[in-house]
Formats: sequence, structure tokens, C-alpha cells
Amino acid sequence: MIFAHGVGSRSDLPIPLFYAYAGAFAALVISFLALGLLWADSRFDADRGRALRIRPPLRALRWLTLAGLVYTLGWLILGPADDNAAPYLIYVLFWVGLVPLSLLFGPVWRALSPFRLLPDRPRAPLPARLGYWPAAIGLLAFTWMELVAPEPAAPGTLLAFLLLYGTAQVTGVLRYGHAWLQRGDPFEAYSTLIGHLSPVGRRDGALVLRNPFDNLDAIAPAPGLVATVCVLLGSTGYDGFSTAPAWVDALQSGPLGRVGLGTAGLLAAITLVALLYGACLRLAGLIGGARDLTPRFAHSLVPIAIGYLVAHYFSLLVIEGQRAVILALGLDAQVNQEPVSPGVIATVQVLAIIAGHVLGVVAAHDRSVRLLPADRAVAGQIPLFVLMLCYTLGGLTLLFAA
Repeated sequence: MIFAHGVGSRSDLPIPLFYAYAGAFAALVISFLALGLLWADSRFDADRGRALRIRPPLRALRWLTLAGLVYTLGWLILGPADDNAAPYLIYVLFWVGLVPLSLLFGPVWRALSPFRLLPDRPRAPLPARLGYWPAAIGLLAFTWMELVAPEPAAPGTLLAFLLLYGTAQVTGVLRYGHAWLQRGDPFEAYSTLIGHLSPVGRRDGALVLRNPFDNLDAIAPAPGLVATVCVLLGSTGYDGFSTAPAWVDALQSGPLGRVGLGTAGLLAAITLVALLYGACLRLAGLIGGARDLTPRFAHSLVPIAIGYLVAHYFSLLVIEGQRAVILALGLDAQVNQEPVSPGVIATVQVLAIIAGHVLGVVAAHDRSVRLLPADRAVAGQIPLFVLMLCYTLGGLTLLFAA
């Protein structure tokens, strides 16, 4: 089974690469200049929002999710080797499907997680130093399984991951209560970070409706937050690069072997993203006369990560999502290989990357005028802007090369 995240070939794309570069460059530069001229004070506030009186039937939803998990395990244990629905349910409907659901409805995995059926009786307070680190490690393990493991769709591979994942979450909840799940469950952290760009947020434990930028502003700096976002950015970058002919040849003939070199490549991509971000924020601190900016601007990377996720997985969801439903329900139907035209898919992918970076520039500018002196606010964000511009051009290059 092959999960293809690209659009097939360059001929599918609606515009030449040069014009995509030019459009992205113009959009980001114009946004940056306009913000510098017209946006002198911070406008986003995490405390804003109108309370929603909706009370979702959370317990019922979580029992349904648990039933779906048992059904998926049944496919893994008892299902056929070929045309097994479980890999599609996990990689497509769950992993990829969480992106649009979280963008629309906020942190949906928090609402659906069967682990929240466990009693919330912590035996010890959750150490603050853990932060997002458990989530970062869990997301790294999942993306390694998806992109590097020899047989990512094999029932044994998926069963082993689910066993480790489930054991970690149950152990964490029994010791630290539900507080563990907020940042210890990689998929809840993943869904929650994406959900911060949704109009639906949480404040004091209640659902609120608010400007997505106010929601994004609510991401609090914490240990491991930068690492978590960099795992998402770096892994999608590696995903796009991994289909390059030169890399495929290296995987097949390199001395480290496919798994060894693939692991090194994935870690290198994530490390490169993290090092570039850290270096730019240190330079921004020197220019702006401020310290410890690295975790405070991590929220501005979230829209960029979402843009990459949409670009890389949109075609997978609209095509292989059909197969997941057909196999899981035993339908006598065929997959429509072109539910939307290649041009539409490519347009969505290009716009997702550009829009994600423009939103990142806006979020970074608002945080800059809040944290940096007025006479240095614009100059201080230039290093991060240049980095975002490079991320944009790099993302488009990988997309066109897919």
C-alpha cells in the first residue's frame, strides 16, 4: 500500500514554479510591510471570546471512539493481509482527519479521547518540566512509523505502536490524572495545537467562540512546545523530500540501509528546522533587546505546520479516505480517483502553504509589538520573517518536486 501525498507530477500543477515563488514572495513581503506600517499595537487577546452554551455529549462520544478503536484492533488482529481497513482508518481517517476536524471544531481529540473515560484521580502533580516533551516524542515515533518503518501498514507494526501508545497514556493518567493527556497524549497535543487556529477554543474549562488569532494567542509557552511544532514541520518536510529520486537511490544503496538512512534523514530534517528557528529567534532577541523569545514565538509556527499538513495530506484524504470507508464498511464500491481535479488539489496545496506562512507572519508581528520596544519591534522580527520566507519557498519546492 502506497500513501501518496503529492499531486502526481508537475504537469498537474496549475501554475509554473516560478509564478508560485513570485506569488508567495509578494504575499509575504506585502503582508510584512503592511503590518509594519499599520499595526503598531498588539490586537490579539487570549482572554477574549463568547461563551458557548453547547454541551457536547462527551461521555457518549468517548464510548463511540472506544468502540471504533476496538473495531480497528479487530481488523488488525483478524483482518486479511490484503485490503485491510486498519491502516486506512489509522493513517487517513484518524491522523489526517484530525486536521480538518480540529480546524473546524477545536481540540476534537480532547472531546473524543477514550482515555478520558478513566477516572481523574492523580496520585502526583504533573511536573511542569515535562511540558510537551512526551507529545513531541510520541509524534516523532508515529511519524517515524509512517515515513521510515519497513512495513508501516503491517498489522504487527500498528499493533506494537498502539500497545505502546495505550500503555503510556493509561500509565500517565493513573499517575497524573487527566492533566497528563493535555501534553502527554501526542494526538491530543496535535489536535489541540491545530485547534488553536479554530474559532472554537477553551477558557477556564469552558468552550468559547472567538477570533482564531485570539485562539492562537492562547498557546502558552512551555517546555517541549518548540520541539513538538518542529517535529510536525520537519516530518512533513522530510515526507516531501523522501520521494526525490536521489534520496530514493540513497535509501536503496546507502551503507546505513533504508531504515538507518531514513531515520537519520527524518531526524536531520527536524533538527534543521529547530536549529534555524532557534538561531533566528536569538538574533531577533539581539536586535530587539529581549531575551527568551524562542518559546514565546512558537505559536507563529503552528499555522505554518498546518499549511504543510494540508498541502501534504489533502489529496490523501479525498482519495484514500474513500477507500477507508469502503473497506471498513464492506461496501461494494470503487474509489473515485479524481473526486476533484488535479488542478483543484494543487491549488489547495499551494494556497495552504502560502496562507499558513502569511498567518504566521501576522501572529509573529502581533507578538513582536507586544514584547519588543516600539522602535525595535519591526526590525526585531526580520530574522523570523526571513526564516518564514525560506520555509515558504522550501515548502513549494518540495510540493512541486513530489
